[in-house]
Amino acid sequence: MEHVQEHEECLVQTQMYRVERPVYNEEFLQGQLHKKEKTPQPLSQKIAHSCRCSSKKAKSHLYSFLPILKWLPRYPVRAYLLGDIVSGISTGVMQLPQGLAYALLAAVPPVFGLYSSFYPVFLYTFFGTSRHISIGTFAVISLMIGGVAVREAPDEMFNIVESNSTNSTDLLENYKARDAMRVKVAVAVTLLSGIIQLSLGLLRFGFVAIYLTEPLVRGFTTAAAVHVFTSQLKYLLGIKTKRYSGALSVLYSLIAVLSNITKTNIATLVVGLTCIVLLLSGKEINDRFKKKLPVPIPMEIIVVIIATGVSAGMNLSKTYEVDIVGDIPKGLLAPKVPDINLIPAVFVDALAIAIVGFSMAVSMAKIFALKHGYTIDGNQELIALGICNSAGSFFQTFSITCSMSRSLVQESTGGKTQIAGTLSSIMVLLVIVAIGYLFEPLPQTVLAAIVMVNLKGMFKQFGDIAHFWRTSKIELAIWIVAFVASVFLGLDYGLLTAVAFAMITVIYRTQSPQYRILGQIPNTDIYSDVEQYEEVKEYPGIKIFQANASLYFANSELYASALKKKTGVDPCAVLAAKKKAQKRHAKELKQTNEQRKKAVLKLTNDLETSVKHEVINDELPLNGKSADANAQGTSPDELEHFMEPMTNVHCIILDLTPVNFVDSVGAKMLKSVIKEYEEVGVFVCIAGCSGPVMDDLTRLNFFEKSTTRDLLFHSVHDAVLSCQLKHCVRRQRFFVYQLLAMVFKSDYWLSLTGPGLNGQEPKHFLKVSYL
Repeated sequence: MEHVQEHEECLVQTQMYRVERPVYNEEFLQGQLHKKEKTPQPLSQKIAHSCRCSSKKAKSHLYSFLPILKWLPRYPVRAYLLGDIVSGISTGVMQLPQGLAYALLAAVPPVFGLYSSFYPVFLYTFFGTSRHISIGTFAVISLMIGGVAVREAPDEMFNIVESNSTNSTDLLENYKARDAMRVKVAVAVTLLSGIIQLSLGLLRFGFVAIYLTEPLVRGFTTAAAVHVFTSQLKYLLGIKTKRYSGALSVLYSLIAVLSNITKTNIATLVVGLTCIVLLLSGKEINDRFKKKLPVPIPMEIIVVIIATGVSAGMNLSKTYEVDIVGDIPKGLLAPKVPDINLIPAVFVDALAIAIVGFSMAVSMAKIFALKHGYTIDGNQELIALGICNSAGSFFQTFSITCSMSRSLVQESTGGKTQIAGTLSSIMVLLVIVAIGYLFEPLPQTVLAAIVMVNLKGMFKQFGDIAHFWRTSKIELAIWIVAFVASVFLGLDYGLLTAVAFAMITVIYRTQSPQYRILGQIPNTDIYSDVEQYEEVKEYPGIKIFQANASLYFANSELYASALKKKTGVDPCAVLAAKKKAQKRHAKELKQTNEQRKKAVLKLTNDLETSVKHEVINDELPLNGKSADANAQGTSPDELEHFMEPMTNVHCIILDLTPVNFVDSVGAKMLKSVIKEYEEVGVFVCIAGCSGPVMDDLTRLNFFEKSTTRDLLFHSVHDAVLSCQLKHCVRRQRFFVYQLLAMVFKSDYWLSLTGPGLNGQEPKHFLKVSYL
C-alpha cells in the first residue's frame, strides 16, 4: 500500500508540472525561434561608409568638435548673463591668488601661474562640454609638474646651495637660470600631456577614466595634499631648504624643515599664520551663511591685497628678510616652441598627469551635469583638455585641469555657461597686462597660506577610512594603498601602483566570488539563497548552484571545488567509496571460496549406491547476509556495473545567470563536471545562460558528443520542473518494476540515468528484488 500511495502522489505531481506551464529548454527554443540573418559588411565598405561625408554629417562633427557653436546662438541673455557676470567675477578673484600660489607648487615663477589661468580657461570655452567647471591651475597637477621640474633641473645643476644668508649677484643669476630651465621642463610636460589627451580623445578613449575609481582618486588626492602641505612648510616658516622629488620626498622635506626649524623667520611665520586664520574664518563664514550671502566673500583676494599693501608699506623684504613674489613681467610673452628634446625624459610623468587631469575634470563635470540635467562627452572633454594644454604650452603655461573649489564657487554664484569662465580669464588678462606689477611685494608665505587652506577639503577625506571600513573592505584597501604608495613612492609611481592594485582587486573578486545554493520562495518561480532566508526551501534531491562571477581560467578550479563542497556531492569521493566497496566484496568472495575448498567432504553411500557430497560450512556469513547462490554467482565486474548510488542528490542545476563570459578553460571545466557527476548517477543541467555566454559555448564547441543542448534551460524554474519530472518518471518505472518482480518472482535491473546520453548504454542500475 505504501508503494501504491507513492505512485499516486508521483502521478499527481507529474500532471501538475505538465499543467503548470511547459518546460523551455534550449533545444526547444532553438526549434521554435529563428535567428535574424545578418550580412557581414566588408571592411572596405565600412571604411568607405565612415569616410563618406554629407552636409548633415559635417555639421554634426563640427558641433561636436566646437560645442560653443551649439549653445552660444541659443544663449538666453536676459536669463543667464547677469549670473554669468557675477560668477565670472567671483571666480576670477579666486583665479588670481591661486594662479600665483600654485606656480610655487609647479616650481616656476608666479607669473606663469597667471599665464596658466588665462590661455587654457579661454580655450576651454570653445571646446569644453561642461557648463560649470572652472578650468585652470590645480594643486595636485601643479605638484606633479613641480616634481618633474625639480627632478630634471635640480639645484645642484646650477650650483645653488640653500641658506638663509643674503643672496649674492651670482646666486641670483643661478636662480634665474634654474627657473628658466624648470619652465622649459614644465612646458615640455604640458605639451606632451596635451598631445596624449588629444590623441586619446580622437581615438575615443574617454573610458580610461573608469580605471581611476573613486576610492583610488580620493586616496591619491589625500596623499597629494600631504605632499603639498609639506612642500609649503618652508615658505610658511621662511626657511630655505632644498626641494625634493621622487620616492620618500615627503620624509626628506620634513627632515629638512625640522633640522632648520631654529632658522625660522618670525615675521614670515606671523604673516603666514595671520593669513591662515583669516582664510579659515572666511571659509567658515561662507559655509555657514552661504544661503544668506548673495556671493561668497572673496577672502583670498582680500588677503592678497591687504598682505601686498602691508608688505609694500613696511618693506618686509628688506626689513625682515621676508621672501616676496618678486618680478612679474608686464604683458604677455611671445609664443615659443617647447623644447622637444626633453620629451623622452618626461613621457611617463606626462602620461600620469594627462590621466589624472582628465579624471579630475570629468568627475567634477559629471556631478554638475547630473545636478543640472545635461550630458557631457568624455571624449570631447579629453580633446578640450588636450587643446588647452598643448596650445597653451606654446605660451609658457603648465598643465591645468578642473579646480574643485573654484568650480563650486562658479556654480554656486549663478554661473550657467562657460561665459563665466571667459570673464574670469579676462580678469586675469587685465592683471597680466596692466596691474601685475602691483603684486610684486606679495610675501610668498601668503601664497603658501592660500595653498594650505585650500587643502582643507582634501584632508577631510581621511574620514573615508571609517566610511569604507563600514561599507567595503576592498575599497578601503584601494584607498590605503593609493595613499601610502603615493606618499612614499611619489605621485607618479604611487598612481601606477594604485591602478595596478585596483586591477588586482578586480581579479580577486572574480577569482573568489560568492557561491550559493538556491531554493524556491514558496508559491513563486523566484529562487534565492537558502542560507539567507528562512522561508526559502530546497527541493529534495535537487541542488541549485550559483556563482556571481564569470567562468574563466582564474576561477574554474575554484568553481568546481565550491560546487562539490556546497552540494555535498564529490564524484571522486563517491567513486573511491564504490571501488573500496568492490574490493572489500571481492575479498570476501575470495575468502568464502577458499573456505569452501577447505571444507571437509563426507562421502555417504545410500542404498542406491549413489554418492552424495555434503558441504559442512555451506552458510558462511557475507556482510551480515547469507552467501546464497546469487552472491556466489555475482562477479566483481557485475557488482561494479550494478552499484547503487551513494548520494540522495539526483539533479544539480548550474545557474549561470550572473555569468558574463566563459573562456575555453571554463567550458572544459563545465564538460568535466557534467561527465564526473554523470558517472555517479547525478544529472547536471545548466540554466539562465545569456546570449553572449551561449555564443561563447557554441564557439568553444561545448555542444558535442555527450553534451547536448537539452541540458540547457531558459530559467532555473524550467530546469527544476524538468528535474522533478524526470525524477517522478524514474520513480514510476521503479514502481512498475517492483510489481513485475512481485508477480514473476524475479529480480530486475532498473537504469538510474535513463537510456544514456546520445544512445549510449546507461552506466548505473538499481536492483529491484522480489524479496
